[in-house]
Amino acid sequence: MLPFWIALQFLSSLPIRLPGMPSPQELGRSLLFYPAVGVLMGSVLMALNLLLDGAPLFLHAALVLAAWVLLSGGLHLDGLADSADAWLGGFGDRERTLTIMKDPRSGPIAVVTLVIVLLVKFTALLALIESHHSLGLLLAPVIGRAAMLGLFLGTPYVRAGGLGQALADHLPRPLGFKVLGITAIACVLIAGWTGVEAVLAATAGFFWLRRLMIRRLGGSTGDTAGAMLELLEVLVLVVLALLI
Repeated sequence: MLPFWIALQFLSSLPIRLPGMPSPQELGRSLLFYPAVGVLMGSVLMALNLLLDGAPLFLHAALVLAAWVLLSGGLHLDGLADSADAWLGGFGDRERTLTIMKDPRSGPIAVVTLVIVLLVKFTALLALIESHHSLGLLLAPVIGRAAMLGLFLGTPYVRAGGLGQALADHLPRPLGFKVLGITAIACVLIAGWTGVEAVLAATAGFFWLRRLMIRRLGGSTGDTAGAMLELLEVLVLVVLALLI
């Protein structure tokens, strides 16, 4: 179960302590458990949603969103901010884009992007909570983290060395594709037509974002993987909110 705990430590702010430094093989296998971490996070959000039933609607949605951000530790929002700065400031140049991504400072484009994404996420949550369609709180975290697995399965990792390279190099690919398939089927079985809509929307968004990464960078980085997760979560919520 060590790969699961590695995934949970990396993808959440929960106080997970590992027994020691993981091997590269264990790091690679941890990617297989990313959808499972999404299930755990989505379950927590759904439980919180139930506890807040009857609270003022705007406060209800704001608390769910705050819990969502806190559970992930803001890790993926940081990747989104870095990617937004780099995509504009890179002027289409690969090396300049990668250099800007490594800069820990956030420029105005990063701030604007985060505000827009969180605002859209909040309003989509508001619509789903108001209509009592809480399954989106489970589907979005699961699909977003499954997309990270999918990105590492089929996209070159462009930064040599580091954690991301170990993940990419030691991921058991045949098993990874099976996990993706099982995740998609589980979403459909749990949510029915809603699950189909969510998976189809996320798949379209995944391939569009992946294409942008390939064209600009020749592959992905940890920041672009985090940006993809955040954007696909928002996409799933928006699609479900529009179709209720």
